Amino acid sequence: MAYNAGILIGRIQKVQGYDGTLSVKLEKDFEEDISEMESVFIEYEGKPVPFFITSLEDEGGDTIKLKLEGFDSYEKASMFSGCRVRMTTAASRDEAGNNLEIRGFTVLLSDRGIVGIIEEIIQNPGQDLLRILSPEKREILVPLHSDLITGINKKKKTITMNLPDGLLEINL
Repeated sequence: MAYNAGILIGRIQKVQGYDGTLSVKLEKDFEEDISEMESVFIEYEGKPVPFFITSLEDEGGDTIKLKLEGFDSYEKASMFSGCRVRMTTAASRDEAGNNLEIRGFTVLLSDRGIVGIIEEIIQNPGQDLLRILSPEKREILVPLHSDLITGINKKKKTITMNLPDGLLEINL
């Protein structure tokens, strides 16, 4: 399970009922399918802490109900009120550990526009790389790291990134 700081699900609003069910208000730009998630990170006292999900119910709109393993009472779960909830990358990987669903996505820079289309994810021992084909048909390699991703829109098939200065220029 890996921490993905770039994908904020939402914030815990309150505990509902006495069984420890948490009401999570989703971020307005969060469009991932979270029905199959098995775990999440909750930022508690400024640090990401992993938790397994025992139940997850989409309330429709921008709210979900979430129950965490081991937190089955109001008293136990109330410590999380106001905490941010983030995704684990395990939810977005297939059985082989590949991020296959982002192939074909358009990579956008928040300040410069379109970088290109993701052709492949190159798995390296130290750092996975995105192989992106630019509109000019040039190959660009970009590290696949959650700190560089500022947004993902599955419906539009786009990934918005914030890349360090000079990273694209070394590929051209």
